[in-house]
Amino acid sequence: MTLTLEDRVAGALVGAAVGDALGGPVEGWSPDRIAERHGGRVHGIVGPWYEDWRTARPIAPYHKGDGHVTDDTLMTHALVRVYATVRDHLDAYAVADHLVPDLMTVPRWIPELEAEALPLQRVFLAEKWIVTRLHYAHADPREAGTGNIVNCGAAMYMAPVGLVNAGNPAAAYAEALDVAGAHQSSYGREAAGVFAAAVAAACVPGASAASVVDTALALAKDGTRDAIAAVREVAVRHRDFESALAPLREAVAPYDSVGPDYRAPSLGARRPSRLHSIEELPVALGMLLVADGGYEDAVLGAVNYGRDCDSTATMAGAIAGALGGAGVVPEGWAKQVAEASRLDLHAPAAELAAVAREVFARDRERRRAHETAFTAIASPR
Repeated sequence: MTLTLEDRVAGALVGAAVGDALGGPVEGWSPDRIAERHGGRVHGIVGPWYEDWRTARPIAPYHKGDGHVTDDTLMTHALVRVYATVRDHLDAYAVADHLVPDLMTVPRWIPELEAEALPLQRVFLAEKWIVTRLHYAHADPREAGTGNIVNCGAAMYMAPVGLVNAGNPAAAYAEALDVAGAHQSSYGREAAGVFAAAVAAACVPGASAASVVDTALALAKDGTRDAIAAVREVAVRHRDFESALAPLREAVAPYDSVGPDYRAPSLGARRPSRLHSIEELPVALGMLLVADGGYEDAVLGAVNYGRDCDSTATMAGAIAGALGGAGVVPEGWAKQVAEASRLDLHAPAAELAAVAREVFARDRERRRAHETAFTAIASPR
């Protein structure tokens, strides 16, 4: 069966949200601690790590678990709303003009807070930076990401950029780099571009996990490329995520600045560097290879890997969902996440697919105008 654009967009966005919800309750922990806490590997939606989730970690009083999405999905849906408003390609100025007001002025249901609140009141410090720099400091949007924590904050919500550029990874990479400039610098910004490109590559008819990773390697630069290459070399030797957990961590560790203890980052953590990479994207691509593109195994591998596993599973889920379409996301998981999070997971996908069709039509008109103009000046006299 040939998958339609709508199938792939729904697969990517629903798949990302489900991966996010599965990874949330075990975020920050190691595979061993996860297995100890849950009596084995996580194979579905689980409850919060701490029963007293409101007070256990004062810096993060969030109900992670029970099917609640996290800020990864909140930011992804916010970017979809920006596309729905602009209805064309985005740039860093779109973040300033549309995303920032959305985060700071429109109350929405926040699943982890179990309350209606401004999204700004839930997003992490690296995302609050966008509002600080663009709304209060009036920074140039194209440069506003400079100085921020270098992490996966921008990459985690770039799937919509890949979907609007479905089938055109190079264009997705370029657009995501522009959009992410308002949020991140260095390898955080680079990961945003490569993740968007991977999603776009997954939409190519006949694409596979291997072709997606090949595309990512063809576009990635510096430490991000080296980290993906190191992970690929290890991932192709494994056919189940259990055996791949430790080897993938060992492969990505030289490029990950955070260090072995995720909750106690090293002094060199999250600083700009051409030698480093965020951990989440290479591991997501590695789990995609281990699962041979299969949604469930790729996402569960990302979840059980631990560390920043909600973001890793978001990325793995988006790419595997784009490869296989909405039908590969277990219906029971999607239903439980939608109900628990009070979100319509399919409406943003339908909206974004419509926008993608409009943007493609505009691109075709622009390309024809360019061909006409270039032919006129390039024809021999």
